[in-house]
Amino acid sequence: MRFGVFYEHQLPRPWTEEAEYRLLNNSLDQIELADRLGYDYAWEVEHHFLEEYSHSSAPEVFLAAASQRTSQIRLGHGIIQLTTNHPARVAERVSTLDLVSHGRVELGLGESATTTELHPFDRRFRDKRAVWEDGVRALMPMFWSDAWEYHGEHFDFPLRNVIPKPRQKPHPPLWVACSQLETIRMAGTRGMGALGFQFVSAEAAHAWVNAYYIAYTKRLDKLCDYVTNPNIAVVSQFMCAPTDEEAVTRAEGSSFFQFALGYYGTHPPGVPGAIKLWDEFLAYRDTPAGQKARQGGLIGSPETIRSRLRKFEESNVDQVILLNQAGKNTHEDICSSLQLFADEVMPEFHAREPEHQEWKQAVLRGEIEIEEIDTEPFAAPRRGR
Repeated sequence: MRFGVFYEHQLPRPWTEEAEYRLLNNSLDQIELADRLGYDYAWEVEHHFLEEYSHSSAPEVFLAAASQRTSQIRLGHGIIQLTTNHPARVAERVSTLDLVSHGRVELGLGESATTTELHPFDRRFRDKRAVWEDGVRALMPMFWSDAWEYHGEHFDFPLRNVIPKPRQKPHPPLWVACSQLETIRMAGTRGMGALGFQFVSAEAAHAWVNAYYIAYTKRLDKLCDYVTNPNIAVVSQFMCAPTDEEAVTRAEGSSFFQFALGYYGTHPPGVPGAIKLWDEFLAYRDTPAGQKARQGGLIGSPETIRSRLRKFEESNVDQVILLNQAGKNTHEDICSSLQLFADEVMPEFHAREPEHQEWKQAVLRGEIEIEEIDTEPFAAPRRGR
C-alpha cells in the first residue's frame, strides 16, 4: 500500500491578513517533510470561490513550488477541472510542471461539483460530464502529437503544436475524481485511476475496489488513445498521536472537509464574504450526524491506525490518501502526525507493496477473478463530483 497527503487549503474563519500566506507556506513545509519521510504522493485540488473550504484555485503554481522543495514524492493534481479550463492550457501547465519536477506529475481530471464554481465560467451543471468527456478527447493527444486539431461539441481547437511536451511519455498517469460508486465504475471503464473523495469504511472500500476492477477488466472503453492507469485511492481523515485520546483532540476539525463538500454541493452561492462555514460546522458537529462523521477514519494511536489500515489493505486499495490539513488542525500537529506515522506505521505497509502488485497483475492478466458483490449497501449519497 502507498500513502499520499492531501491538500484543500482549508481556511476556516475568522481570517487575518497573514492567514493565507501562512496556510500556503505551512503546506509547503509539510510536503517537504512528507518527501523526506518517504510518503509517496502529495495531492492538491482545484476549487474556485469556495470560501473556507478550499483556497486552492491555482494548484499548478503551488505544486511547482513544491517541486523545487522535494525530490521523490509524486505531485498529484487531484484534480484539474476540465470544465473550467481550456484543454490547451491544461496541457501546457501540466507539461511544464512535469519538466520542472523531473517527471513526477500525476494528472487527475474532474468535472467540478458545484454551480458556485461552474456558472462563473459559463458552464452548466447539467452539461459537466459531457464537457469533461469532450475535454479529455481534446486534451490527451496534445501531450504527444506535434500537430493536433479537435472539433468537438464543447471544445474547438485549430491545428497547432501544444508545447512543451511532458517528461513522462506519452503523458503523466491519469486519474479521475470519484465520490460515488457510479463514478468509480466509470473510472474503471475509462481506464483511469480512481481518486475516491468520499470517506469509506474498509468494507465499502472492498466493494469499491471490486466494482472498479470488474469495470476495468470487463468493460474497458477509453475516451481516446491514452495509456491506462489501473489504480484506486481513497481519502481518509487522519491524525496520528501517541494515544487515541490525543489524536481525537488534535483532529477536532477533521470532518470539516466532508461537511463543507456537502454544504457547497447542496446550497446555492451565498453572498461573498458573508458565509460563516465554520460556524455552521460547529453547530453540525454536535448533532448525531456530526458525531457520527467524526468517528472512524485513521485518527488514533499508531496501533489503532495500523489495525484499521490492515483492513484497508485486505480490500486491495492501492493508495490511502491522508487528509491531515482539515478544519483548524494546527501546523505543529500535522507535522508531528506525519512524523509519527512514518516512523511507526508506514514501513510495514510499504514492505508489503510488492505482494499487492503481484495480486494486481494477476487480476489484470485474468488469473484472479474479481467477485461480483452487491454494492448497493455501500453506495454513498449522491453529491456532486
